[in-house]
Parts: sequence; C-alpha cells; structure tokens
Amino acid sequence: MPEPLITDEMRAEIGKESPPWTCEVDKTAIRMFARSVGHTDPIYYDSAAAKAAGYRDIVAPPGYLGTPVFNPNAPGRDMMRGGAQPSRPLKRILNGGTEIEYFDDICAGDVLTAKSHLAAVEEREGSIGQMLISTNKTVYTNQAGKVVAIMTGTGIRY
Repeated sequence: MPEPLITDEMRAEIGKESPPWTCEVDKTAIRMFARSVGHTDPIYYDSAAAKAAGYRDIVAPPGYLGTPVFNPNAPGRDMMRGGAQPSRPLKRILNGGTEIEYFDDICAGDVLTAKSHLAAVEEREGSIGQMLISTNKTVYTNQAGKVVAIMTGTGIRY
C-alpha cells in the first residue's frame, strides 16, 4: 500500500484564512460576463430595467463575483499558488466543480471583500490510482459587511 498523500502540514492548513482581496463589480464587467454566457434579461444590461425589477442597479449574473483588483505589491498576492504539498508529486489536476450559494443581490457599484480557506482534504483510491481531493471555501462580503456569497470549489489531483 502506498504511503498516504495527506501530510501533517496539509492538515495544519485546514481552516486557515487567507489575506482578504477586493473584487469590484462594475457595469462593463457585468455586461461582458452576461453577454459571454448568453444572458438576455435586461436586468444584466440596463439600469432602468434592473431598478424597475427592484434592484439597486444592474445585477451581477450567477457565477460573476466581481473582478479582483490586481495589486502586485499586495500582501498574500500569491497565497493560492503555494501551500503544503502532498507527500509525493501528483502530475494532473482536475476541476471537481464549483458551487456558489447566494445570500443577497450583487449589483454594479458593489465592492466585495473575499477571504478563502482550505475546508477539507481527502484521499481516495480510484480507477486511475490515488487521488487527493481538496475543498476550498471563499466568503464574499459587500461594502456593508454583509456576506453575499460563499463559493465552494473542489480540486482533484492525481
């Protein structure tokens, strides 16, 4: 039986929160995202239509959580690139899926703060051999401090 992939260092990373980063929600980006995924509802394009439907401004479509503000000097900028590694290299990475749970509307003009953490790590044996499955959660709060979305992403290394 091969040695376990999950190291003590990896277990120690579970629950540790990343430094926050900022995501801006602007009209142009909302319109581009909505267009790229085929949305035709005017609430994604026209402020008057969005306001008539009860929103503050045009609405961010499902899956769009703002555009991260790039700052090459920001602390923690590379936080998603490293971290504790498995006991031996795994050469392939597969996106195991992404789920987003919404708690409030996200509209043009919002500024979101995101913080991420490793929620779980699991080892499984599959037809392709040993797999390492990691679950990350990212919590998005708006400028009023209200949680507006939680994104859960699963990564599979094999």
